[in-house]
Amino acid sequence: MHLQDKVWLMVNSARFDVSEEDVFFESNLSGGGCAKLPPPNKVPKVFMTNECAFNCQYCTCRRSNEERRNFVLPPKELADIAVKGAAANAAGIFLTSAVYKSPDYTQELINRTLLEIRGSHGYKGYLHAKIMPGVDERLIYEAGLLADRLSVNIELPHSSGYQTIARQKSRENILRPMGAISRMIRDLNGTQFARSQITQLMVGTMDEDDRTIITLSEAMYKKYGLKRVYYSAFWPVQATSALPENNTPIWRRNRLYQADRLLALYGMTAEELAPGNTPFLEHDIDPKTAWALRNLQLFPIEINKADYEMLLRVPGIGVTGAKRIIQARRYGRVTPEILKKMRVSLKNSRYFLTFSGKYYASPAPGNEMLRARLSSVAVRPEQLSYL
Repeated sequence: MHLQDKVWLMVNSARFDVSEEDVFFESNLSGGGCAKLPPPNKVPKVFMTNECAFNCQYCTCRRSNEERRNFVLPPKELADIAVKGAAANAAGIFLTSAVYKSPDYTQELINRTLLEIRGSHGYKGYLHAKIMPGVDERLIYEAGLLADRLSVNIELPHSSGYQTIARQKSRENILRPMGAISRMIRDLNGTQFARSQITQLMVGTMDEDDRTIITLSEAMYKKYGLKRVYYSAFWPVQATSALPENNTPIWRRNRLYQADRLLALYGMTAEELAPGNTPFLEHDIDPKTAWALRNLQLFPIEINKADYEMLLRVPGIGVTGAKRIIQARRYGRVTPEILKKMRVSLKNSRYFLTFSGKYYASPAPGNEMLRARLSSVAVRPEQLSYL
């Protein structure tokens, strides 16, 4: 196979593996005040092989996919491609792969590629490496000495899914490497070991609700100290009774990203974002606004007295805005005009605030018209996709 053909197949296979360069979306929908991400740097994804020993039903690299045209890139060749790609955009390298022959064998090839990139090419830039399920901890350690970030993809929201649609994987061979990485990052702090790890969850593979996904993400953040959880919308790649028939809508994935930032940056909990009686996030209301509407007894709050944590709960006020408000109060009263000068949006926040006891919005919290005012129902589903 010509190199150009291998590269085309590599790019086609790698598109299913989500990493930091893929996540850029309008997270301030409905004035929810969630953290807004900057435009992404495109980190080249290099994919060692699509010839997989595993047979996960949701994956185009699955062993039973007879339509797949296989390729394998040896470490030196893959390193050459990776470094050239990094030089073209100065954003880094993401090295990933299907499971070739066995997890340990694949990881050895990945580690050899990392060594080629760092050693033969003298590359000193950002390097993100995938860790295969169930690999020996020695191989994880070797990868961490060469990479800046490591990732093990959990993929499924329920461990039962491994028994039905990804039988070569298990809760154990996913979480054990994740735990090892977490421990090594903690214990080897100050050395050249990788600084962080991430994981990826597929949304909609098992007809699960959003509460299940958010609860799992919350647990992984707490237990493994993950830098990020990334979400991909499930789209069926083959007809099977074990998988849903329909694509997961992009807007659902993006709502989960908003909820994820509320978990990680705003101190909110899975129970608050998706309580038992409301297990799915809403299409027309962002998660932060939805929480506020479920807790109207707490509003309006006085902007000149509320603490930082409560300010973060106000739709339309983000981390930066809340910090600016706290700082401005040291010098005097915060008014709507001052809020505008601080570039804090009043579009939705005004419904949840008083300024020195005065309420400037209509309708007030509790009015049945308030939800309609805050709804983003006019936003089309396609506008909720990545920009």
